[in-house]
Amino acid sequence: MTDKPFAPSCERNREPILSVLRAHFADRTRVLEIGSGTGQHAVYFAAALPHVVWQASDVADNLPGIRLWLDEAHLPNTPAPIELDVSGAAWPVGPYDALFSANTLHIMSWPEVEQFFAHLAGLATPDAKLAIYGPFNYDGKFTSASNAAFDESLRARAPHMGIRDRDAVDALARGIGFALVDDCEMPANNRTLVWQRQQ
Repeated sequence: MTDKPFAPSCERNREPILSVLRAHFADRTRVLEIGSGTGQHAVYFAAALPHVVWQASDVADNLPGIRLWLDEAHLPNTPAPIELDVSGAAWPVGPYDALFSANTLHIMSWPEVEQFFAHLAGLATPDAKLAIYGPFNYDGKFTSASNAAFDESLRARAPHMGIRDRDAVDALARGIGFALVDDCEMPANNRTLVWQRQQ
């Protein structure tokens, strides 16, 4: 039997992220999580936010592990995870009034980040909120020595990876009609950025 995948970082960051989601997703009903990874966040956030249907998604290789977490939790608001590759053509059909992604932008190539945002426009409701967690640079500069070291390790793994600049990401969001409404400091030099689509 396959063991459930486990990421210690998910255990560490779930409470700070949840505090932001409680504030911004209080009136939401359908969440699409893009890049659910192990599935730990999906289970934890869906249990804490029972008023939303939490749709997990990821590339095909990660779906079995996500299913193990969802099946064990057996929550009524977590449908089966769906396959989603940001660079692929098969994006889900909305509408979703909330979108969430954690620790994904820095492992995508920049063209994939651009595709990520371009596709959101077609599946988001007119007032949708978007929350993204992870490390960000400000004014082209690292916010800490640890983030600089992390960026170096990412680029050593694959040249297309790297910490993204908040303003560059915000420009992509604004390009599809989303305005930045919150920028929350998180532990370990991370942020949770929240945008809302402008009707």
